[in-house]
Amino acid sequence: MKFPRPFYRKSRKTWYVQLRNKKQINLGRDKTAAFKKYHELMASPSEAPRKKVDSTLVIALCDNFLTWVKKNRAEATFGWYLERLDRFAAMYPDLKVSELKPYHVQQWVDQYDIAPTTQRNYIRSIKRAMSWSVQMGFLDKSPIESMTAPSAERREDYHTEEQYQEILSAITDEALRELVVVSWQSGCRPQESLRVEARHVDLQNRTWIFPKSESKMKKRARIVYLSETATEICKRLVEKYPEGPLFRNANSKPWTNYAIQCAVRRVRVRIGKRIMNRDGITISEEAIQEKIATLSPTRTVKGLLEEKSAAVLRFEAKKKLTESLAAKLSPKFCLYTLRHSFATRLLLAGTGALSVSQMLGHSDISTLAKVYAHLSNSEHLLGQLDSLDKGKQQSSD
Repeated sequence: MKFPRPFYRKSRKTWYVQLRNKKQINLGRDKTAAFKKYHELMASPSEAPRKKVDSTLVIALCDNFLTWVKKNRAEATFGWYLERLDRFAAMYPDLKVSELKPYHVQQWVDQYDIAPTTQRNYIRSIKRAMSWSVQMGFLDKSPIESMTAPSAERREDYHTEEQYQEILSAITDEALRELVVVSWQSGCRPQESLRVEARHVDLQNRTWIFPKSESKMKKRARIVYLSETATEICKRLVEKYPEGPLFRNANSKPWTNYAIQCAVRRVRVRIGKRIMNRDGITISEEAIQEKIATLSPTRTVKGLLEEKSAAVLRFEAKKKLTESLAAKLSPKFCLYTLRHSFATRLLLAGTGALSVSQMLGHSDISTLAKVYAHLSNSEHLLGQLDSLDKGKQQSSD
C-alpha cells in the first residue's frame, strides 16, 4: 500500500500532504515539525478525513482566495495579496475560522513597525479574503467583518538633495543603489520599476514604454522618461537581463516589495545610527532590561532547544532597541518618497504642472494639486510672488 508523502510548495514556503480523498493538509513551514505532524497523521489515518482541516482553517480559505486572484486578477495584484497573506499564515498556521477574531488580525499587524497606511493594507488583505469566502459560499459571514482599518495617510514626504546624498552614502548594495538612482531621476512608480523589462526599454529615446494593457489604469500607454544616468543604468541591466525584470537584488532575483522594505529599513538604520553617534544618543540600561523581559528565553540551535545566556539576551534587547530608535530618527524613505521628491524638485524649479503631470503618468492634472499639497507653503508661494515681481521690474526697465 502506498502512503501519501509530504511535499513542499515553494510559493507558500509550506509543507503539505495530500490524502486519498484529495484533501491537502497544511503541515507548517518547519520541515522537522512538518514531518512529525505527518507521522502523527499517518498513525491514525482514519481520523484525518473526519477533521476536515482544510475546510475549517483560515489558511485554507486564503489559499482558495489566492488561487482565484491569480486566475482572475493582474499578476501584481496576486503578488500584493500573496505577500501579506503569507505572513498572516505564518503566524496562524492552524487557526480555524470559528476561532478567528479581530484581535488576531490586530496582534498580527502590531508585531510590525509599519506606518498606518501599511497597517491598513495588511488588514484589508485578510478582510478581503474573508469577504470573498462569503461571496463564494464558503462562509455565511466574515468573522472580522466589523473590524475597521486605520485611515490611509497621504504621502507628502520628500527628500532634499542633501538628504538624497545621505541616503546614497548609506547604501552598500549596488543593486539597491541602481534602483534608488533611477527612481530619484525618473519619478517612476515603484510598481513600474519592479516590473520593467528589456522589452519596455527604448534606449534611443531614453524611455520606458508600458503598453496600455500593462499600464496602471489600462487606459493608455505609460511612458517613463529617463535621465542620462538612468539610461546608462538601464543599458547595463538590459544587457545583463534580456528577459524578465531588470531590477534585481544582489542574488540576481527580482526585487519584491518585502525585500525592498527590508533593504530600505537597513539603510534607515544605518543613517539613524550615524545620528545617534553624532548626537551621543544611547539606549538606557533600564530600557534594555524592560526589553529583555519581553524576549523568548530560549532559542533553537541545530534543531535543539537551549536557554539563552544573559549576555545573549542583553545583546538581542539592545540590538532591537537600537535599530528601532535608529529607524525612527532617520528620514522616512521608500521608493514612493523618491517619486514625490522627483515631482517636488521639478515644481520648485519652475517646471510647468502639465509637464510634471505627464512625466509622472497622471491621467488627470488635478492629481498633482491633491498629492503635492505640501508645496502650498508660505515660503514657496512668497518665492513665486517675488519671482513674478522681479520679472515685472525687469520688463519695465
